[in-house]
Amino acid sequence: MIMVPLVNHHRENNKRHLSERKNSRALQICLGIESTAHTFGVSVVSHKEGKKLGSILSDVKNVYKAPPGSGIHPREASHHHAQVATEVLQQALQVARINIKEVNAIAYSEGPGLGPCLRVGAVVARALSSRYQKPLIPVHHGVAHIELGAMLTGLSDPVVLLVSGGHTMINAHSGGRWRIFGETLDLTIGQLVDQFGREAGHSSPCGQRIERLAQDSHEYISLPYSVKGNDVSFSGLLTAAKNLLHDGRSLSDLCYSMQETAFDMLAEVTERALAFTEKQEVLLVGGVAANNRLKEILSQMCLARKAKFASVPIGYSGDCGAQIAWTGLVGALSGASVPIERSKVHPSWRLDRVNIPWRN
Repeated sequence: MIMVPLVNHHRENNKRHLSERKNSRALQICLGIESTAHTFGVSVVSHKEGKKLGSILSDVKNVYKAPPGSGIHPREASHHHAQVATEVLQQALQVARINIKEVNAIAYSEGPGLGPCLRVGAVVARALSSRYQKPLIPVHHGVAHIELGAMLTGLSDPVVLLVSGGHTMINAHSGGRWRIFGETLDLTIGQLVDQFGREAGHSSPCGQRIERLAQDSHEYISLPYSVKGNDVSFSGLLTAAKNLLHDGRSLSDLCYSMQETAFDMLAEVTERALAFTEKQEVLLVGGVAANNRLKEILSQMCLARKAKFASVPIGYSGDCGAQIAWTGLVGALSGASVPIERSKVHPSWRLDRVNIPWRN
């Protein structure tokens, strides 16, 4: 198992943050724990009063890798998380160059996600909160993708396309919540890619492999295009692609065609939400935001509509502790802590049921 620090941890900048901690009581620090699926991540994020942006002091992760041709097994992934939790936590604190006692709040991913995996992160967060008497902040994983992306890109009021293994939806903020203006009716875009990749003999997550294969072909194979209102459906697309694969069609051609079809569907519904809301910004977040072709298609759509487009930096597109730490920090500043005895995990948790007081 290999631990991968996701960011340039700004070791010189960390010296400045150490100085700030000594000279300013207004500096707030949050430690965030991500454990919704295949990733166990820990990050330390700081924010100084009066500043719009936060600073990511560390972001460390360790990813469970499924056997070839297999998806994520919740029990095995949770065992992986339990085994690496202490080491990832220690490394995150070491890279941030802080002591756990300097942290102002502990945040964890409450959901949605795989129950056994969520419970590992929750147990670690509760233990730290109890031992060091720090506020405990539950965070919605999808909201965290959005809020970290907005902070890192500087977008203030975007239409958001959230695409990952667990989410495919178009969101915009209104009335104190992130409202859903369209979503998948069956598979997420991440599930589409992973299930097709597994059919071809690869292991989840398959996104990078599928993208590389797609770059080897520009021969489009007609596949089902299913947009229903402002929602999308990928099940027919997946079935057709699998059948053609078994019929001997080129894997590269199918990867290219699947991407082009699915991404055009997502661009159509995002454009419709942009027109309806009359907003001027589009933000792409989630693990699939790492895909360069998807970014290119959305960028072209925004250019045509004279809207600003931005994508979360690739190092933070996938699941990571930084998304939990940053959202936990803004949540803590809004009074969103819960008593340990009332904390829980929520494997099925709608994004549009989460109050967002810091955006009111």
